[in-house]
Amino acid sequence: MRRVGDALFGQRARRRWLHLIVGGALFMPYWLVGTLVVAPFADGRSMFSNSLVVQFGAYAVGLPLAAVTALFPLTRPMSVAAARALCAVPGERFADGPARGRAAQARTAGWFTLHLGVGALVSGASLALPPFALAVAALPFSAGLRASELGAFWGLDRPWLAWAGLPLGILMLLGLAATAAAAGALLAGAAPRLLGPSPADRLAAAERRAAELAVRNRLARELHDSVGHALSAVTLQAGAARRVLDTGAADLDFVREALTAIERTTRRTVGELDAVLGLLRSGEDDGELGAPGLDALDALVQGAGPRVALTVRGDLAGLPGPVSREAYRIVQEGLTNAVRYAREETVTARIALSGDELEITMENPMPGTAPVARPDGGRGLRGVAERARLLGGTAQAGPVDGVWRLAARLPVGSAR
Repeated sequence: MRRVGDALFGQRARRRWLHLIVGGALFMPYWLVGTLVVAPFADGRSMFSNSLVVQFGAYAVGLPLAAVTALFPLTRPMSVAAARALCAVPGERFADGPARGRAAQARTAGWFTLHLGVGALVSGASLALPPFALAVAALPFSAGLRASELGAFWGLDRPWLAWAGLPLGILMLLGLAATAAAAGALLAGAAPRLLGPSPADRLAAAERRAAELAVRNRLARELHDSVGHALSAVTLQAGAARRVLDTGAADLDFVREALTAIERTTRRTVGELDAVLGLLRSGEDDGELGAPGLDALDALVQGAGPRVALTVRGDLAGLPGPVSREAYRIVQEGLTNAVRYAREETVTARIALSGDELEITMENPMPGTAPVARPDGGRGLRGVAERARLLGGTAQAGPVDGVWRLAARLPVGSAR
């Protein structure tokens, strides 16, 4: 009994009933237009006549009108919003946005017509049947009702027969609830088929997910390169300053230089971090990400821990923004690796602009002991390869002739 009660009067049933009432309310303008069309042909009756001919004739005229107006773009978003809220169907089974293509428009028109048509019938019954059922159920308790046309119509004008009106009225109300529950279940079953995503919708959703994933990966690379380099550089500078202090040597100039490098590195990284976090908060991608370019190369080299022998050939000021920013991140990742493994050895960095190609080469001596491998293999070098590949270039890293070499080639002409 409890299961039956929940099926007829539970929260899901009440919400679906409300969804049907909404459909009936939306159908009212179409029904009124239908009465204007049908009434003159129904023996001169008024549009407000109670004649079933006028009522159902207007209903038959209104349904095609509803199907035609369902072709407007906003119909599917509006229908999906109502169905998500009231039909108790998982939201991911619905399509987003206006219908694309004739097939999707036809399915939307079919849903809109079904919703309004069934909703109009259930709404009309919900308005008319409860007062009638209550009056029938009250026949045993009212002599006036038994003497009226209502009692005579049902043959319950005698007191001992009138008691049959009580269960009859209750059955009418239960029948209305069962009808509304069945109609709500019908619409809930049809909603995913008629309002679900079409192949074009699935393709558009896949493209949106791919674009969002690309932005997330790009933000992750920016955070990894910026914060990872800063932490490595700060760790090395702080360790070097501590070792000087531990030896008791009064080399305050070295300590001051190390602290200055730490301050410069952290200040620059905080600015980059604010830019990236601002994009995360706004959920937008302005294409810049607040990343510096090769014009900030001097500050990057000064903040690096190891000694860096930098050679620049060509005018880097005229580089396109994307190439300059990605090249900066590639040099930054190379310095991060050098900070981690080269210790006090000199790092050689060469940046050359030759024609329509920018060449980046970074070398540092291999450490005496093999570096400790990270469990995930590290993401920095993969990020370098991704950056170069996105610009149509190449990047390679690995041991060559006793040194660790990072080499990247970035085409400049395509970016221009």
